[in-house]
Amino acid sequence: MQRKRIVKVGLALASVSLGVYYNKEIRDGSIGLLRIGRTAVAVGEIMLDYNRSLYSKTVDVASPEYAKTRSDVHLRSAQRLLKLCEKNGGAFIKVGQHLGALDYLLPFEYVSTMKVLHSHAPQSKYEDVLDVIKQDLKCEPTEVFRVIEKVPLGTASLAQVHKAELNDGTVVAVKVQHPLVKAYSAIDITSMEVLVNLASWIFPDLKLEWLVRETKRNLPCELNFIMEGENAEKTAKLMKHLPWLHIPRVYWNLSTTRVLTMEYCDGFEIGALGHGKNPEFEPFKKEISQKITQLYSDMIFLHGYVHCDPHPGNLKIELDKQGKLHIHLLDHGLYAQLPAQFRENYAKLWMSIIRSNVHEIEEVSEKLGVKGFHGIFACMVSGRSWNAILGGIDKQKKTLEEEKEIKDDAAKYLAEIMEVLHRVPREMLLVFKTNDLLRGLNSTLGVKNNIASFVTMSRSCANAHYLKEYSNCKSFTCKVCVTVSHYVTHFKITAYELLLWWASWWTN
Repeated sequence: MQRKRIVKVGLALASVSLGVYYNKEIRDGSIGLLRIGRTAVAVGEIMLDYNRSLYSKTVDVASPEYAKTRSDVHLRSAQRLLKLCEKNGGAFIKVGQHLGALDYLLPFEYVSTMKVLHSHAPQSKYEDVLDVIKQDLKCEPTEVFRVIEKVPLGTASLAQVHKAELNDGTVVAVKVQHPLVKAYSAIDITSMEVLVNLASWIFPDLKLEWLVRETKRNLPCELNFIMEGENAEKTAKLMKHLPWLHIPRVYWNLSTTRVLTMEYCDGFEIGALGHGKNPEFEPFKKEISQKITQLYSDMIFLHGYVHCDPHPGNLKIELDKQGKLHIHLLDHGLYAQLPAQFRENYAKLWMSIIRSNVHEIEEVSEKLGVKGFHGIFACMVSGRSWNAILGGIDKQKKTLEEEKEIKDDAAKYLAEIMEVLHRVPREMLLVFKTNDLLRGLNSTLGVKNNIASFVTMSRSCANAHYLKEYSNCKSFTCKVCVTVSHYVTHFKITAYELLLWWASWWTN
């Protein structure tokens, strides 16, 4: 039955390819056809591999042989996807980066393979960069810039950033979009959408429509650098209560939808700290983790306006003359505006996880659209195992055994995880990505079990819950009760902090 379906898929892919060839939005039809052709071949090979290795054999799914075969297929498929993303570039790199950020949500083979795209995105030629600047600023680059460094500071899926100097001597960072990424975005999304739907038709458990849906919605925003500049300015206003946070200034007279000129920020990328570089920051690792947790907790729980790409390259750190730590937050292309109802439910979910209240977890999970999957959902949100949640994630550190259990469960319950991702609100998908990137940052810093970060997040969550409850009060008595409850909660968090600190000190 599945082989017949796969033959039908081949015919369908041929039809799609021919149809896309004449898409008027594509600058060069032959290249467009080549891109969707590559995609069709890669997805076809992946589906055939799964069919031959797993679905056409009568192997005991509980046996070690099946687990090894499944792992091998995952790895081969991930490697095929990586090659496809690298060859097609643009939106495919973006999707690959998204997959690489979903630790604990997707099988380890996919996440570990796709993670390389965060630091190895294709680079545009210097001449093409100058050409985009000339087209968008309506002048020769030399009329504005005294110098633009040839080697980019960093290259991402949609653009690259060059250090430059204005004619008045001001040092800036210029973000320039890859020349063809916008032209090919339509065909890339169309091909991904069709192929994912076909893959889901053959393998019903493989529900990846959510990924295409998010790419389709987010990509136009990320390709508009005017929106990115506006996001940066809004975040600077919302987060002005954090004196250690710096958002680079935007030079609007030198910015367009494809060129964004910003203040240049000194400092070191956080990712470099995980490789033993910059030893002067070693004593600050826990403080860095705590500050980043506070930043994102306030974004999620208090303001509902969340920077959705906190990978190591977008966070730079430096020490001022007094030796105080400052963090630069870069790349404001993708933000999630969380509705008040979603924010309230998400805060409740975290509080119920912290309290190990299974009934409340089940209740709030249903409100967030995942009835019947509350256990897996809670594990996905917290990045902890179900046993750890039941025992109290605030009372025990994550061990290597628990890490292994989580990775094994990600492979074992892949169908259920896909179902959760299919059901949750779109805001939750962006929060998942953000949470997993933050866990990756903590891993890079070597502070996976940082007590201060957990406590910081708990306080932000409790504050958001308090503000909501207080705003609903209609009497003085109600306000007093809510306020007392708020202080009791903070007292408990402080008590947990002291208990965990003492336990950590005693074991060390």
